[in-house]
Amino acid sequence: QVQLVESGGGLVQAGDSLRLSCTASGRTFSNYAMGWFRQAPGKEREFVAAISRTGTRTDYANSVKGRFTISRDNAKNTVYLQMTSLKPEETAVYYCGADFRLSETGLGYTLGAYNYWGQGTQVTVSS
Repeated sequence: QVQLVESGGGLVQAGDSLRLSCTASGRTFSNYAMGWFRQAPGKEREFVAAISRTGTRTDYANSVKGRFTISRDNAKNTVYLQMTSLKPEETAVYYCGADFRLSETGLGYTLGAYNYWGQGTQVTVSS
């Protein structure tokens, strides 16, 4: 069992930056591929970014490429999402997910790829 806790959300203005954190507990963090998803009101949860177990591979949704950066610190059991140039349409609850089934270099792009989720952190971007 893995417990995930997101933090770092808040209210920012368009164009601002924000860094989200997701801290895991319960099992060996380096055994898990990690991902960030978001869910806006009335919309489905969507993929944002993913990182492999060792952090050697990352990938992003096209909408955030060049602006968001996912990283992880396995010594701190934490994955981060650095977000820059935020847009109002990116207002959403941001969730992190963890999966131990993916290979060492595997990335998860779908909800079904993850078997553990945090409770989410709200990000609100005002115009």
